[in-house]
Amino acid sequence: MEESSISAEEMKALELNAEYFGISRLQMMENAGRCIAQEIAARFSGKNTRVAIFCGLGGNGGDGFVAARHLLTQGFKVILVIAGNPSRISDDAARQNWEALKNLKDCLTVYEVTDSSALPDVRAEVIVDALVGIGLKGRVRSPILPLIGKINEMQGFCLAVDIPSGVDADTGEVHGEAVRANLTITFHRMKLGLEKAIEYTGEIIVRDIGVPAQLEKLAGPGDVFLVRVDRPLEAHKGDFGRLFIIGGSQEFTGAPALAALAALRVGVDLVYVAAPKEAAYTIASMSPNLITIKLEGSHLNPNNVPMIRRYLEKVNAVIMGPGLGLHPETKEAVKILLETLTALKLPLLLDADGLKAYAEINQPFEIPTVLTPHAGEYRILTRKTLSENLDEKTLEIRETAARLNAVILLKGNVDIISDGQRLKLNYTGNPGMTVGGTGDILSGIVGAFLAHQADPFEAAVAGAFVNGVAGDFAVEKLGYHIVPTDILEWIPKALDDPMSHLQVRRKLARRR
Repeated sequence: MEESSISAEEMKALELNAEYFGISRLQMMENAGRCIAQEIAARFSGKNTRVAIFCGLGGNGGDGFVAARHLLTQGFKVILVIAGNPSRISDDAARQNWEALKNLKDCLTVYEVTDSSALPDVRAEVIVDALVGIGLKGRVRSPILPLIGKINEMQGFCLAVDIPSGVDADTGEVHGEAVRANLTITFHRMKLGLEKAIEYTGEIIVRDIGVPAQLEKLAGPGDVFLVRVDRPLEAHKGDFGRLFIIGGSQEFTGAPALAALAALRVGVDLVYVAAPKEAAYTIASMSPNLITIKLEGSHLNPNNVPMIRRYLEKVNAVIMGPGLGLHPETKEAVKILLETLTALKLPLLLDADGLKAYAEINQPFEIPTVLTPHAGEYRILTRKTLSENLDEKTLEIRETAARLNAVILLKGNVDIISDGQRLKLNYTGNPGMTVGGTGDILSGIVGAFLAHQADPFEAAVAGAFVNGVAGDFAVEKLGYHIVPTDILEWIPKALDDPMSHLQVRRKLARRR
């Protein structure tokens, strides 16, 4: 298990990915609760020792329910204090563990606290804080707040589950009151805010919940969770990003159109496609959803830069390269535009011909950048042929990403994504996606996440996963006879219900 700290959202994403790869929340909760009980049993004798477990209605409370069950088997006298009505338990795994405890009511004392006037007179040698987990942001409210006060008033050894209730898991800040524990047992990895809140945590122990470190290198639904954006009712046009695509030529008009339509499917509010005039008219005719900027000339050239810059000042991210062509003037324009984007500090996705033009520059980037080469484009970019060995290949991608100060998303039957430090592998997708245009859709998806201001590495990982899932949905429906526009239709489902991909993945595996 890695020793570096993890944020609350990263931990939530990891738990989602663990479920996707077959480790249920019920299993993780069982492991967490057992760890709590084992630690208490190692420090206290079960005979005549009272343990008061304060449980919330979420996953943290579920850990407490499991601990209660295990402690009962070891002879401890368990008192359960539940913050609210158990019928309102929000976590499915926690609900299942509460149902198991309901059958043991003769063996334990249960209090349900719905407001501060109903605080029980509880005495115990050991107090377990399982009220609020790592998802807390801001102040705690009733009935949690008075229960925190009650815990702090009690005489006894206090153990906090994952993090003391009231402490922000990322910042260590406390807004109001927080539990002051003697011991905090946190799970899988240290949380970012724990070391900043030692006055509340007491001793800190990290315990395993059955999630192998290797799983952190696999893309899954949790990575989609990390780049999600909330849409409040009062939202306005433009609140969810403006994306600018520089691409297209007389020979290639479909590529930038596919990237733009994919970005719109992700949820970007406005997508502009800048292309040579004739190509732009063709692109505009493909869909009424597309906005085109018509550039003078038969190919991108330096004279187009002033017009493009006017739009760049209005957008949140840029894709450059799909269908661009490699005219000498186009290469010169790409160089100038890279300097312009650097000055404007705009996030960039560089693909296809844009990558090939950049290969002649090959200098580290000074702006957030995602490169999306396949093996052939990677060879042009680095003048090296990648190893067929996956471990050797991942090492080289990581080294190249570090050298270029960019995120590299190497497209293949296994996508490899690295920013030079972090690394993930994506296994979604299928042989039907060898059809031309799927890479342009990938660019549009990742570009949309960049326009939503996602971290470039997280945008690339989520984009690779979503693109592959959408492709798998399309193939499951149509067989290996898909065209790129079929994939577009499945992007919303890949975003909104990525866990349903499990069944599709199994079906496709049986076909092979």
